[in-house]
Amino acid sequence: MDVYLDNLTMEFQDIKAVDRLSTTIKDGQLVSLLGPSGCGKSTTLMLLAGLYKPTSGDIYFGEQNVTKLDAEKREIGMVFQNYALYPHLSVLKNIMFPLRMQKVPKKEAKERAIEMAELVQIGHLIDRKPGQLSGGQQQRVAIARALVKKPKLLLLDEPLSNLDARLRLEMREEIRRIQQEVGITAIFVTHDQEEALSISDRVMLMKNGILQQDSPPQDMYRNPINSFTASFLGNPPINFIKVTKTDQQGKYKIMNSSQLIHLAKDIDMGQIQLGLRPENIYITNKEDALMTGEVVHLETIGRDTLIRVKIDDVTIRALIDPATDIHVGERCHIGIKQEHIRYFNIENGANLERGNSHDGQANMEKHA
Repeated sequence: MDVYLDNLTMEFQDIKAVDRLSTTIKDGQLVSLLGPSGCGKSTTLMLLAGLYKPTSGDIYFGEQNVTKLDAEKREIGMVFQNYALYPHLSVLKNIMFPLRMQKVPKKEAKERAIEMAELVQIGHLIDRKPGQLSGGQQQRVAIARALVKKPKLLLLDEPLSNLDARLRLEMREEIRRIQQEVGITAIFVTHDQEEALSISDRVMLMKNGILQQDSPPQDMYRNPINSFTASFLGNPPINFIKVTKTDQQGKYKIMNSSQLIHLAKDIDMGQIQLGLRPENIYITNKEDALMTGEVVHLETIGRDTLIRVKIDDVTIRALIDPATDIHVGERCHIGIKQEHIRYFNIENGANLERGNSHDGQANMEKHA
């Protein structure tokens, strides 16, 4: 089932939690709503669930306008952050509970519940109580309960935030497996960029209620529409360097520095902001260097070596080859392939190679 949002707006007194959100989520896709706290992602989920009614705009499930339809009539399954399981009921009875509310015959309800328990790989735990389960097992029960009533849409609100790092990794892979096996359209709310990028067909990144970018994960990471998107994605975060154009072709001066750098693109603006991903930066020789600085920090993080290089008033991070022989206090030459450099407008943050179209309307047309 396709989900279509048309100019969706939600206001709480003088705050616009969601501001003119428009997009189409295709049948069978898993789409993540991503962004910092207070960006509007959970409010959007509540609007889809029918728990909030929008100030303006419309929501369509397929051809049906469900904007004013009550939550229980929307045929959705929802998985919450805190699982919301009944502690006095067994796993099996927790999964069966929505079917009891629908007055499904007991024999059929039990068969469907066992089928869902097997799907989420907890068939051997159906006689236990939630208190006897790990966090990951409880989350599987919650997913099975959401799916047992065969909803048209699955909504997941920060479902992994209460799990430890290893379980989060395991459960996000499981959510993706289950979603693909069932073939259901799913919307996944998270503030964790790694979760969103790893399991989604598309990511919708929000800020202050406004949709910033709506695209496949790798496109969002490699071609961010603006500097906010670029800075929100990536760990270690992207480096930003402000430069001023000189009267020499392709030559720019790093602001608050005497260093000149050469850029393959000759941007017709006096000042721009460059975005450099740490993993694209490498140590090189003087002739091939983009800039030169002093190593002020070095640490090994698993298989990676992270250095910080101070270039006058600017400090940048780089992930370099662990075999590189370099030490704190040394001068080094920094290189980067020109195609990996991103160019941003200093004033509004727009990616100068993509233009300014970042709102939901453009993305709605793209995905319609």
